[in-house]
Amino acid sequence: MSAAEQGPPAPETRFPVKFIVASRQVMAVPRVLQKISFSLEELADGSVPDLPALSDKFDGYRIFSAPQDSVATIRAMAPGYVLGGRHDYPRHFIDMSDGYEAYMNHFSAKTRSTLRRKQRKLSREGELEDNGSVDIREFRSPVEIAEFMDLALPLSQRTYQARSLDAGLPDDKISRNEMLEMAAQNNLRCYLLYFRGAPISYLFLPVVKQTVIYAYLGYDEEYRRLSPGTVLQMYALERLFAENRYRYFDFTEGDGPHKAMFGNRSIAACSFFLLKATPSNRLLLAALDMFDAGVAATKKLLTMTGAQPKIRQAIRRA
Repeated sequence: MSAAEQGPPAPETRFPVKFIVASRQVMAVPRVLQKISFSLEELADGSVPDLPALSDKFDGYRIFSAPQDSVATIRAMAPGYVLGGRHDYPRHFIDMSDGYEAYMNHFSAKTRSTLRRKQRKLSREGELEDNGSVDIREFRSPVEIAEFMDLALPLSQRTYQARSLDAGLPDDKISRNEMLEMAAQNNLRCYLLYFRGAPISYLFLPVVKQTVIYAYLGYDEEYRRLSPGTVLQMYALERLFAENRYRYFDFTEGDGPHKAMFGNRSIAACSFFLLKATPSNRLLLAALDMFDAGVAATKKLLTMTGAQPKIRQAIRRA
């Protein structure tokens, strides 16, 4: 939901203030926050809607993917609040208006060759046909989405995304009903990649008007060497371009190699906390900013020494 469509604050929206190293949560401090998310369209035109008023039960706001040049304006809307945990990043997206062939041509010849090689490797090791295909299913209708959830949820619970990032597929009645409603309105696309008959990667993509939203991607860590997320992403994009319905594929907030590789456009964005300026909130955000600065300095040092890949792999296995 966009910032302009927030409406009245939810009774309680919990967004823990997380301390994260290499995508692994070290600690989380609970807070009751109002979520404010900027849509890709709002980010593009620079619009900044007013912040909704908060009741006493809220600790503040969690701002996602605001235009970087709007931070001062947003902060001015909340006197008596303290800002912290700011992360700047490019918000990657795909402009789909020029078609699939033009999109593929934005990759270098080397990258296109690498993508094809990943697909062939997975097909070959999965003992499939020799025609370069892989076993992938698309799910659209409510009946298909119900089947997708039954198949994907057990996989999601095993993924790194769920175990370390708390970013697995939602498994509650309200979320399921919302998914079925989206499917009934033809506003949901889901995909499963199979390896030797078993699903090893999933992709969950809601549709808002002409924009496809990159909501959930996960894969079984056992098959990471086969790049299942990359193979599944390429298949999904080819199918989505073929529909000739969409203008954008939005990778939403946050940066990362996957988003950077597949996106052909980006806009400067940032996410941050705005908390009521109580002593405990000031201390919390100061600690978070110091922690993040330390992580960034360590990452820079590890990159300079060439040790970062080994340390990241060790953290993922822990």
